[in-house]
Amino acid sequence: MTDVHPIEVESYRILRSRIDLSELPPLSRAVTERIIHATADFDYVTDLMCDEAALAAGVAALRRGAPVIADVAMVASGITGYPVICKIGDSLSARLARTANLTLSAAAVRLAFGEAGPGAVWLVGCAPTALAEIMTRQVEPALVIGVPVGFVGAAAAKDDLRASGLPALTNVSEKGGSAVAVAAFNALLRIATDESELPAGETSRPTWPVQ
Repeated sequence: MTDVHPIEVESYRILRSRIDLSELPPLSRAVTERIIHATADFDYVTDLMCDEAALAAGVAALRRGAPVIADVAMVASGITGYPVICKIGDSLSARLARTANLTLSAAAVRLAFGEAGPGAVWLVGCAPTALAEIMTRQVEPALVIGVPVGFVGAAAAKDDLRASGLPALTNVSEKGGSAVAVAAFNALLRIATDESELPAGETSRPTWPVQ
């Protein structure tokens, strides 16, 4: 990972001067702080539903080089340190959406699963129907970061994700979005690539091509 920019350092200083999240488990704290840093929205402290074991599974998957799948291009474009699969712009997704009577986002999930298989980290920052498709297809994820935004279906889809038993990071309200999904992922990626956190027997992290 690159050196931390002074603006980010100052942002975290201000954040921590306004709220103390030190009692949270370490991965939950890292994700929560990163999302607040990205959104300047302190409501996420109570809105996020963090599962420390699920977050740890996501970090472990990234350390193994697991596939990462984004629901929309805006999420994919926010991740520069890890390869990301995103099928939303694929002509096959549009064709599948028409023939199978799916939304484009759901069709893109179906195609992405065909490429990535089980054990992937899934990022949903936009479309509730993408989240529904992930649950329907039984993709056996390492982690689902499910934070779609909007007044139509988003909160219900996140309720369903929490009830599904899948390893997940989500939030309760209608808020969310691509920036939130990216912030959560980048918090976990930073931990996954931190050499000081190497498990016993490892001497380096895998390196990934920059998208």
